[in-house]
Amino acid sequence: MKKMMVMVSAFSLSVSLLSGCSGKESDDGKIHLEFFQNKSEAVGTFDKLIAKFEKEHPNIDIEQNNVPDSETVLRTRLVKEDVPDILGIGGNATYGDIAEADVFYNFTKDPAVDKVIPNYVQALNQLAGKKNEVNGIPFATNANMVLYNKAKFRKLGLQVPQTWDELISTAQKIKKEGQVPFYLTLKDAWTAMVPFNSLIANTQGENFFKERDADRTTFQKRYGEASEKMLTLLKYGHKDNFGRDYNSGNKAFANGESFMYLQGNWAISSIKSLNKNIDIGTFPLPATNDPAKNKLVSGVDTVLTMSKDNPHKKESLMFINFLLKPENTKMYMKEQNSFSAVKGVYQDDPALANLNPYFKKQQITGFPEHFFPAGIPIANLLQGFLIQKEEKPFLKKLDREWDKVKARQ
Repeated sequence: MKKMMVMVSAFSLSVSLLSGCSGKESDDGKIHLEFFQNKSEAVGTFDKLIAKFEKEHPNIDIEQNNVPDSETVLRTRLVKEDVPDILGIGGNATYGDIAEADVFYNFTKDPAVDKVIPNYVQALNQLAGKKNEVNGIPFATNANMVLYNKAKFRKLGLQVPQTWDELISTAQKIKKEGQVPFYLTLKDAWTAMVPFNSLIANTQGENFFKERDADRTTFQKRYGEASEKMLTLLKYGHKDNFGRDYNSGNKAFANGESFMYLQGNWAISSIKSLNKNIDIGTFPLPATNDPAKNKLVSGVDTVLTMSKDNPHKKESLMFINFLLKPENTKMYMKEQNSFSAVKGVYQDDPALANLNPYFKKQQITGFPEHFFPAGIPIANLLQGFLIQKEEKPFLKKLDREWDKVKARQ
C-alpha cells in the first residue's frame, strides 16, 4: 500500500523519444511483446493466462517481466526511453502522473472500456487529470473492509453493523464482555490507512483533492470528522496497538484473538493459511450513520495499459481484451483473492460475497491515499497523530506538507 509519486516533469517525453518500445518480430517469425507487471504474487497466475493466450495465438509470444521495486524500475526505464509494450501496474499516483504525461495509449474508442465498471475508469481519469481520454483499463481491484469472525459474532448474538453508531455499539458490547473488538497493528504505519481511507472517502467527499489543489478547502476544514473517528477506534483495540505489526495481526485474528480486523481482501489468504477452518465475514466500515451513503472503498489494484507508440498495438490490445474475458478475470480473481473490474464478474468466496451488492450497485469509491504524492508520508503522519492524539497539529501539518509539495511542482 505504500505508493510512490512520479513527477510529471520527469515523464514529459516527446512522442519521438518513446520509440524504444520492446515489441519486436524475431527470427522465429513470432511477435514478442513484453508484459511488465508489478505483483510478484501474481506471476504464477499470469503465467497460466499467458500460456492460454499463446495457445490461442501461436504467432504472439508474451514475455512477463516482474521485478522488485517495479515503480522505480519503470520510472528509470521511461527516462531511458525504454517503454514496455504492455503494463499491469497499480492504479495510484504513479500511474496518474505517467498518464498525465501522455505516455500511454488512448483506449477511449476501444471495446475494453465498455467491459469494465465506469467508477474505476473515472477514478483513473481523475488520477491522470483527464476527462475525455482513457489511458488505462482497470482489471483487478481490491478493497478496504472490516473482517469479522462469524462464529464469535454468533456467540454474542451480534449483527453486522450498518452505521457508525452501530459499529461503536457493537465494539462496546464486545469490550464489555472482556474481549477485543478490533485487533490493531499500528506498528506498521500503513495499516492505519485502511480505516482512515474508508473514513476519509465517506466523510470528506470525492471532490476534496480537486478543491484542495484549487485552494478552495483544507485538510483542517474537511478531515476533522475522520480524524476524530480514528481516535475513537483506538479505544477498542488491544493493550498494545502500536506494538503489533500486520503479520502479527493476521496471526492473532486467525487465532480468534479479536472479533474484528480492519484490513483488506489481501489479508484473507494469509489468515486462512494460519487457520483453514476460520469462518470469515466482511463488511465495509460504516463511516456515517446513513447506510445509503456508506460506500465500499475500492481501488484499482492492477490497471492494464500500453505505450502509445507500441509498434504492435493490435496484438497488445488482443492480449488486454483477452485478460478481460469473464473466465480469465474470474481465474485471476479466485487465485489472487481480489475483485474484478469487469462488469458482471463477482466474487464467489463466502468471505467476500457479502460485498458483491456494493459492486453491483456501484456503491464504491476510490482510495483517497492514491492522491497523496510521495512527498507526503501520510501513513507515518497518521501513525504519529494516533500516538500523540493531537488532531489540530496533525491537520495543520498535512496542509503545510501539501502546499510545499505543490509549490515544488
